[in-house]
Amino acid sequence: MAHMQSYTIGQAARLLGVSPDTARRWADAGRVATHRDEGGRRLIDGRDLAAFSVELAQAGTADEEEPYTSARNAFPGIVTAVKLGDVAAQVEIQAGPHRLVSLLTREAVEELGLEVGMQATARVKSTSVHIDRT
Repeated sequence: MAHMQSYTIGQAARLLGVSPDTARRWADAGRVATHRDEGGRRLIDGRDLAAFSVELAQAGTADEEEPYTSARNAFPGIVTAVKLGDVAAQVEIQAGPHRLVSLLTREAVEELGLEVGMQATARVKSTSVHIDRT
């Protein structure tokens, strides 16, 4: 299992589709847990950020900012769920207010090392969603 990724306030803001000031206010208010690294920067655990992104999308609170949009059908976000079957897998990504779901092979998920809390980009082409690990 890979080491769990942590995110700075700025990185979390980009993944949530809000300004860094909004993400900082949420952290200051205790809406999402943070910890400090050796350099004193505030970081958010990937699993905590994934859960918070789902909570925001379900509550519709991301409306403080402009809607999140993507260029060239790329939706950078955070993996919020990975469901593995014997052959197939389902991966969910929260990209700002957008929840994207991709069905792909279990082998592809394992090769990419996709886990809840890690950053990934969903690429949409026609009716399929492709996942790129970032």
